[in-house]
Amino acid sequence: MIMGGYAYVDDTGPEVMKSERDERKESKSRANTIDDNMKLWQEMKSGSELGLRCCLRAKIDMNSDNGCLRDPTIYRCKNDIHLVTGDRYKVYPTYDFACPIVDSLEGVTHALRTTEYRDRDDQYYWILEALGLRKPYVWEYARLNLQHTVLSKRKLTWFVDQKIVDGWDDPRFPTVRGILRRGLTVEALKEFIMAQGGSKSVVTMEWDKIWSINKKIIDPIAPRYTSLIKKDVVLMRVNGAQLDSKEVPKHPKNSDVGMKTIWYCSDIYIEQCDATLLSENQIVTLINWGNVIIEKIVKDQTDVITQLFAKLNLENTDFKKTLKLTWLADTNKAENIPTVCVEYKHLISKPVLGKDDNFQSFIGKETRKEELMIGDPYISNLKRGDIIQLQRKGFYICDSPYKSVDVLTSRPQPCYLIYIPDGSLKDVGSGEKSNVSRAAQKSGNKKPEDEMGKKDISVELGHRLAGLDASIRKQGDTVRELKTSLSPNKDAIGGEVATLLALKTEYKDLSGRQWTPSVPTISSTTDNTIQKNTVSAVKTKAGKKSKTKVDKSQKVDTLPLHKMDGTDSMKADVDGAVIQAKGGKKKDKVDKTSAEGDAGKKQTRLGLEVTKHGNFSEWYTQVITKAEMIEYYDVSGCYILRNWSYAMWEKIVRWFDDEIKKLGVENVYFPMFVSQAALEKEKDHIADFAPEVAWVTRSGQSELAEPIAIRPTSETVMYPAYAKWIQSHRDLPLRLNQWNNVVRWEFKHPQPFIRTREFLWQEGHTAFATKEEAVEEVYIILELYARIYEELMAIPVVRGRKTEKEKFAGGDFTTTIEAYIPGSGRGIQGATSHHLGQNFSKMFDIVFEDPKNPSEHLHVYQNSWGITTRTIGVMAMVHGDDRGLVMPPRLATLQVIIIPCGISGSMSTDDKQALYDQCGKHCSRMKDGGLLCKVDYRDNYSPGWKFNHWELKGVPLRIEVGPKDIANLRVVAVRRDNSERRDIEDNGEFVTRIKNVLDEIQSSLYERAKSELVNHLGTTDDWNEFYDMLDRNMIVQAPYCQVSSCEDRIKRDSARVEVEEGAPTMGAKALCIPFEQPLTADEIKSKNIQCIHKSCSEPAVNYTLFGRSY
Repeated sequence: MIMGGYAYVDDTGPEVMKSERDERKESKSRANTIDDNMKLWQEMKSGSELGLRCCLRAKIDMNSDNGCLRDPTIYRCKNDIHLVTGDRYKVYPTYDFACPIVDSLEGVTHALRTTEYRDRDDQYYWILEALGLRKPYVWEYARLNLQHTVLSKRKLTWFVDQKIVDGWDDPRFPTVRGILRRGLTVEALKEFIMAQGGSKSVVTMEWDKIWSINKKIIDPIAPRYTSLIKKDVVLMRVNGAQLDSKEVPKHPKNSDVGMKTIWYCSDIYIEQCDATLLSENQIVTLINWGNVIIEKIVKDQTDVITQLFAKLNLENTDFKKTLKLTWLADTNKAENIPTVCVEYKHLISKPVLGKDDNFQSFIGKETRKEELMIGDPYISNLKRGDIIQLQRKGFYICDSPYKSVDVLTSRPQPCYLIYIPDGSLKDVGSGEKSNVSRAAQKSGNKKPEDEMGKKDISVELGHRLAGLDASIRKQGDTVRELKTSLSPNKDAIGGEVATLLALKTEYKDLSGRQWTPSVPTISSTTDNTIQKNTVSAVKTKAGKKSKTKVDKSQKVDTLPLHKMDGTDSMKADVDGAVIQAKGGKKKDKVDKTSAEGDAGKKQTRLGLEVTKHGNFSEWYTQVITKAEMIEYYDVSGCYILRNWSYAMWEKIVRWFDDEIKKLGVENVYFPMFVSQAALEKEKDHIADFAPEVAWVTRSGQSELAEPIAIRPTSETVMYPAYAKWIQSHRDLPLRLNQWNNVVRWEFKHPQPFIRTREFLWQEGHTAFATKEEAVEEVYIILELYARIYEELMAIPVVRGRKTEKEKFAGGDFTTTIEAYIPGSGRGIQGATSHHLGQNFSKMFDIVFEDPKNPSEHLHVYQNSWGITTRTIGVMAMVHGDDRGLVMPPRLATLQVIIIPCGISGSMSTDDKQALYDQCGKHCSRMKDGGLLCKVDYRDNYSPGWKFNHWELKGVPLRIEVGPKDIANLRVVAVRRDNSERRDIEDNGEFVTRIKNVLDEIQSSLYERAKSELVNHLGTTDDWNEFYDMLDRNMIVQAPYCQVSSCEDRIKRDSARVEVEEGAPTMGAKALCIPFEQPLTADEIKSKNIQCIHKSCSEPAVNYTLFGRSY
């Protein structure tokens, strides 16, 4: 590194070095010669006094916006004794320097790093490039944070060192050892990880979800025992009771858990809290015994119950309205076991620590509480790690078993049980059970009286915070107005800023968190009402105001400066606006970047960081997130459809809904829940969906008598009703459709839009008297689906029929449209239309009277057909490019974006307003012409930034309007699909010409996609060529015998290696049997063409389209 000029030795002190890096000032040592650096390096290696003052720094870029690239330290000199190498070495690499080298040399292909290291990615790749090492791919994922705790090893070590906890397995710790000791099962941990999945967004969660999952696992298998708080026991004498015993299940609903012996006698114990609920002559139920009648209650002078008298009433078996009591017998036949129940609270009292919070200031008090109990005799048999449920108290894990004689004390050692949270409300926040007494609960007071006071306080606090929020926003506007004035007064600005900071401090003190704007603070404007105060917040004379002093609320990350070709509308004006937005000073240097091919181009995180052909999967993820199509959700496999993508789905819905209504189809809605009996009625049909069915098993804290499924599809939901509604041939055809959501608990690589656990779709279900009518509709609907892809989405499709193996389960045949994804070389199913024949009508007895013979009943012929939100993902994959999303105009959420340009610091307010007014007029005319148009009036972004922003979001056409364009009665139109620029005259044909350009874009996108399909659609009869075509990212038409077992062999043997489905080298599956065949069936037979598989000797039936697929 030194000899290559990539590093230098620096003896600058730590504080000065930090200051220089903050100010982007180069160290004096940066100019050292290689000989000087080598001499100092030797001093470091020897550990001399001079060497100890030095460090080795990478020579990257001190002017970079990324602080990690400002000549980071890569070696330090230490004289400490190393645990492994002793005193052999005096210099040691930093983690950031060693990490990429180790990853590369040890053969790491994918480095998994949390998003907190994102700023270090450029440094990671720079080091590898400087050393000429192979570059692993960095895959980012976000941290999962949990409330009321810390996850930093440094902070957790502090707790251990300060003896606040028992050790690294303390049940209050978020370590694996800690939560397992607290009672979390390995199964629950695995299920939580699977349910949560990976995310690009940092998620902060309460503990309730993981403990709820755990309870679901332990509840059916945890044996039930009894324990009572020792200091609160009350003796009850039961008249008529004899010493006796009987066997009862350890678990009332699971006999496999085993049996236990319960002893009965005249003297039993109950708890004081239960005793206070009793009254004389009351009938109560002793659990696992029977009813008794309370005869007498004895109290002391302080009104505390000391003894109870009761008599057996076992002949009364009415237990529905009685109070249920847990109890323990006082008999030497089964001595009660001394037990200590331990309950832990959260270590950190504040749910979420702020960036500036010192965790030591929020350490919880009394986070460990012990309660001495007397326990069920069977508790003596518990081993460490056993999980039980103490009736009416909760779940516990045995931390230390009972010993009749402790070898150290010669006395019995109690059994120590740790309380296991169950995720219910009593566990949220405090980590302890509610202090509300059973007496208060039984009397209907769900909260202590002081809770009402707390509620009033919280309401008052909410009003105060709302008032502060409004004051902060108003004060922020005041500060911005002062800063944007033509002659800003620094003293006045300073005073107003101080007031603003004081308001924010007050907000933080009240709420416990930093103030942040919950909604954008930039005033919105309509297309026809222009905000008059549009002067830039950073407007000052060039060079008079440093970048660091610009109001933080106005700082904006900039995309790569957009290339301007040619017109008078902008280059100088835009460059001036961009330079002004950066603080009035043009930089001579630009950031270095690790992106291939862009070594001299400034990059930010707002644009795409990978190319479509370089890393398709990551490219797709970045497109749909940065184009604001989806937002990740905290349930893995489920995603939020943002307005940008949902508007596209609405267009598809409107178009298709209009078309099917022309056919006589009507819309309905059926419930999303399916009974188990209904779902299992058609086992052949549901078999394919069975692993994906999501079940509802509980209502609140109660188990449902029968689990209820959430629909994976609606045949079994709708067809029982069809059997009621169809009685005569006059009731036919019945043609219904519903727009709804379905849930398929997919675990195979969830991918937004493409494969999700919940998705939106339409499902049509129709019934006909004859097969001919039904089959005719199948192909009509399929053509409508093809038109959605080809006419709206500009994506060509292959129409065909599914093989027997791939057809819809329970149907006669399935037709499909298949699209091709150029970036990955895979096929993807676009939509399907199924003919169900009479299979379902026979199963659900959907019949009608034969009009020719009324005494006879005929079964109807049925179809089902559907298209999903997968369409949006296919559109993004096919048309998107290295700059982001590309929307075809007919499907676009926004068709035209207008950008005002040429605004400079010298422009008058009137000229600026005139420019905005003209943009608004253009927009109004286009809206009147039926186009979706918008003007970007935002004044805190440069035109170049806006260009890139709207290109990233895929808007088909950008209109640039500057002062010179207005003077020349024209605008500049820029196409998103090919960046072509053209002048459009501002005359009576203006809107018509804009529409013509949009039509050209639509046609161009379709032709480009069609060219990709044609160029990657191969036909062959040879297995080796078939194999090679797949490796060239092609989909292949090949002769096939239509034997399902052979289809499995083709898929298996066309894979390069044994991999899971969905991986790039997976085998080829049968996509469809195209309607347009390379050869007719007679030609295939006459040429004696055999099946494509190398070991199959069967004659081919037809040509089938194979390909790797989603």
